[in-house]
Order: sequence, then structure tokens, then C-alpha cells
Amino acid sequence: MAAREQLINAQGQPAFGIFPDGVEELNYLDYDLRSPMDRRRSKLARRLAFNQFQFISLISPELIVGIAIVDLKLVSNAFVYFYEPHSGRYEEFSFLQPLALKTRIDAKANNGSSVFSKGRNHFSIHASTTPGVRRVQVSLAAGASIDATIDETTAYQPLALCTRAGYQGWVFTQKSAAQVCNGSIRWQQREYDLKAMNTLAAVDWSGGYMRRETFWNWGSLSCFLRDGRRLGFNLAAGVNETGYSENALWLDGRLIKVDMVDFQFDRYHPSHSWAMRSADGIIDLHFEPQGRRREKINALVIASNFSQYYGRYHGEIHLPGETIRLEGEWGLAEDHYARW
Repeated sequence: MAAREQLINAQGQPAFGIFPDGVEELNYLDYDLRSPMDRRRSKLARRLAFNQFQFISLISPELIVGIAIVDLKLVSNAFVYFYEPHSGRYEEFSFLQPLALKTRIDAKANNGSSVFSKGRNHFSIHASTTPGVRRVQVSLAAGASIDATIDETTAYQPLALCTRAGYQGWVFTQKSAAQVCNGSIRWQQREYDLKAMNTLAAVDWSGGYMRRETFWNWGSLSCFLRDGRRLGFNLAAGVNETGYSENALWLDGRLIKVDMVDFQFDRYHPSHSWAMRSADGIIDLHFEPQGRRREKINALVIASNFSQYYGRYHGEIHLPGETIRLEGEWGLAEDHYARW
């Protein structure tokens, strides 16, 4: 089957559900956006209310990297952080642009670009269906750089879905994890070869008319199992779960859907472990934080209380015919409040 060409139909309404073959374009300006009292909103309002972001993680036992480009129209943000588990070294870089200057995220998850620039700091993520790759490039004035290529070939099976968000909104998201990648990173006078480190990537591409005030908890893993198979998952609660959910795991690239997930953790004791369990019994895991990237913004219009943890997963994943045991594989978890 072919991908759905556009998300919004001729009547100005989005298609809801899971799209096994993806969506080519989020033609969001065709959406019939209205107020809660049914007043039709202007094209300018439709443009300004649409939020987009793309987040990439590059995970290996030797180096963990998180990269994001966020476009909230009134402001844009890009960040990158590096964590080296064996030494405990950590460094992050974060940049804001008022009015989303020098920022662009194309409304195409699989065949478009996300770019951000501020001064001599440049971020770009370019996806192309031919030949099926996603290239991530970061160049910072401080000297750090990333040039990574994520393999998204014909066997690529991301989870793409659209769900309702509040009374009038919707969110489209596309996730994947445990994707093969190669390339290089330069950080603190050292070169890292992604392929040599058996690095795996996860991608989160999201856009929509999100709830004005929202939160989510999230867990992500990309690792090689001891038998050589690739395992990844994307787990979430609090967002994108109206009729459908974004919970899934990938085993050697094969998508396996997961039911709703309960997150148990103590927000005010960041070193304490988390528990994640799914309603269908597939997921029964504990996450042990080793550190976090934290950011708090409380402006007149927007606010964000963001904690993204890097740490190790333990526990079991129960699949038909086998139980996969995790014994300290590296991944991420997140606790995030946002007012857009």
C-alpha cells in the first residue's frame, strides 16, 4: 500500500488513526480550525497555532546524544547534549530564537527538512524517501559537531498516527527506535565513530494543534540484545492517547504495538527509579536515572518544565513465545509539562 498523500481531507478534517504506510504531508493550513464556540479561525491563526518538533537520540554504551529542533512560532528552540557513561562527562548546548527566526520544519516527516540557526550554531535534519535516509548535522561555535545518517530503507516500519487533542485540536506523530546509523561526532577534542560504537537511533517527529496546556511521560530505548537483535521502544502517557496510543516496540525493525503504559516515579526525587508497565503485560520495566537535561521556562505566553533523563533499563518484555530481559541497557525517560 502507498502512504496517505495528505492528512487533511477536502472537508478540512484530519484523518485519525494509525497509518502503517505513513503520511506524505501534513497539509495543516487546510484544516478547518475553529474556536470552542465554532468560530472559524483565520489562516494566520492556523499557522501560528501549529507546533512542530523533531527529536533524535543516538544511543550506544559509549556515548548518548539527544538533539532537538522545536518550532512554536512565537519562539523556536534547538538543543543538543552529550553524555559519556564511562567517564560521567556531560555537556549541553541550548539556543532560543524569538519569532522562530532562522527556523523551518517542513510538514513532511519522511521527505523534508528541519533546520535551525543562531549565530555560528547550526542544526539540520533532512529526511529523504530516496534513498531512505535521515541525515542529522550539527555544527556548534564551541567546536562540537555531528554528522549522522540514519537508515530508513524499504523495511522501515515507523509508528505513524494522528489523535485528537482537546476539543478542537489534533496531533500527528511518527516514532521509530533502534534504527541503524553511521557517521561521526566530535566532542571535547575526541572523535566518535557511530558505526564502530554500534550506535542506534530513535526519531520522534511531531506536529499539530496541541492542547494549550499538556504534559507527558515518555520512555525510549534503542539497544542491541545479546543475541545480536535490535530492540527499541517508544512508550508514553498523557499525550497522543485519545482512541489510539503511541506505544510500540521494534524487534529487528518489526513493529509490535503495545497497550497503554503506566509510569510510576517520584518527580521530586530525580535519582529514584521509575516503573513502566503496560496494560497488556508486555512491558514490565524499571528505569534507573544516571542524570538529566533539565530546563524551566515560564514566560507570559509559553511555559515548560522539562526533565529528560538518561539511564539504564532493567526488567522484562513479554512477547508470544519469549521473554526478553533487560539488564542495564541505556535509554531515556522524560517528564514534561508544557504550555504552548
